[in-house]
Amino acid sequence: MAAVASLRARRWDYFILTARVLLAGIFFVYGVGKLVGLQFGVTPEILAQPLGQVSLSHLAWYCFDHQPFTAYIGVSQILASLGLLWNRTALLGALLLLPIAVTIFVIDLTYLRQMVAFQYMLPFYIGLLLLILAHYRARMLVVVRALTQGVTTRFAYPWWGYCFLPLAAGLLSLGWMLPMYTVSFLQNSSGTLGYFQRLVTSAAAWLK
Repeated sequence: MAAVASLRARRWDYFILTARVLLAGIFFVYGVGKLVGLQFGVTPEILAQPLGQVSLSHLAWYCFDHQPFTAYIGVSQILASLGLLWNRTALLGALLLLPIAVTIFVIDLTYLRQMVAFQYMLPFYIGLLLLILAHYRARMLVVVRALTQGVTTRFAYPWWGYCFLPLAAGLLSLGWMLPMYTVSFLQNSSGTLGYFQRLVTSAAAWLK
């Protein structure tokens, strides 16, 4: 019985290795295809059509064929696929590739509904990724426990500190303005200063 169980485990391990190689090859090819311009984009004839006559698939392919989106997706697929090939990074590669595959599946359901094969192909790939994660479930449980247990703030705060959190979060939400106006000032200092002067004048008039 032990020999039979060992043989089954060995076969299953080989199946998982095969799935890793398959997924790595497929998504690597798709990633490279995006980087070299073989996937997204439409023909000039499609671009000449009125928007109401363009199919969803052509519209999506036109929108996706813009940088840095195309490069981001292509590089992400390549890195995740390469991670699947090495034992040290196989789990990381599967974790990176899973949301990519799910996102592609949702895109296919939304824009490529006429291509029925994709509606079966992507769930199959997603299933293989889930099997890979299940194969390494012992390590996955360690990761889940590390991320969900014993996580708290480094310091304790009084109750009134939590009451101020909405205000603090609101102020923090304005943080993106600092780099934006810094760049604006470097590019056009007089225009930026004039804008703030008008802003202060309007605020003073409103307070009166």
